[in-house]
Amino acid sequence: MLRIDLNCDVGESFGPYTIGADEELMDYITSANIACGGHAGDADVMDRTIKLAKEKKVAVGAHPGYPDIAGFGRRAIEYSPGEIYRMLIQQIGALQAFCHVNHVPLKHVKPHGAMYNQAARNRSLAEAIVQAVYDVDSDLILYGLPGSELIRAGNEAGLKTVSEAFADRTYLADGSLTPRNRPDALITDQQAAVQQVERMVNEGVVEAVNGEMVTLEADTVCVHGDGPHAVHFVHGLWRSLHEKEIKVASPGSP
Repeated sequence: MLRIDLNCDVGESFGPYTIGADEELMDYITSANIACGGHAGDADVMDRTIKLAKEKKVAVGAHPGYPDIAGFGRRAIEYSPGEIYRMLIQQIGALQAFCHVNHVPLKHVKPHGAMYNQAARNRSLAEAIVQAVYDVDSDLILYGLPGSELIRAGNEAGLKTVSEAFADRTYLADGSLTPRNRPDALITDQQAAVQQVERMVNEGVVEAVNGEMVTLEADTVCVHGDGPHAVHFVHGLWRSLHEKEIKVASPGSP
């Protein structure tokens, strides 16, 4: 039976600001990438989101990013590999501590935003991320773009890796995500997103914005929870996958 993990970036509220419909989304996802106080999130939000994931039986992962709340972690910032290494340890360790006190296992790590995209191409950045994940807990699963430097570095270091595709993002002919500053970067039509995911799971390909078919390995699919129709979108995708008899489950689960 075909299976896929549905992951979502959550816990991105902070202070008095609420971002995303985390509680509703948790009914339809199998892995939660929880912000660790870098690009978003704070101690209260981390604790609350872990408790929610535990209640909904959703696998918990750390979602570290550049410490840039104003830019939501989507601006490329220059850091040395050593700075990245320590930044990742600090953020993963913070979420790991809240997991510990809530008796919830930390399952995976997925870098956020600009860090994620840069690590797909930048080997030294990828290696710094991988070393931090490995040193915190070598049993953690690393999420990254298929064929990226991050996935290659993770595999070479002996980490378990999961190749991630996106339900609501378009792709370029080289298999990279279409930059967000382009008008065709996002897929807003639910049926189009469902068809893209089904093709990824069934055929291992995605149609690029220029019409080319690109080979794409997909072990997990990311859905975004901060749009105005996010819950409706994710629920529709979840329902369609079940109707197609594609099992929705987190990596390593029965």
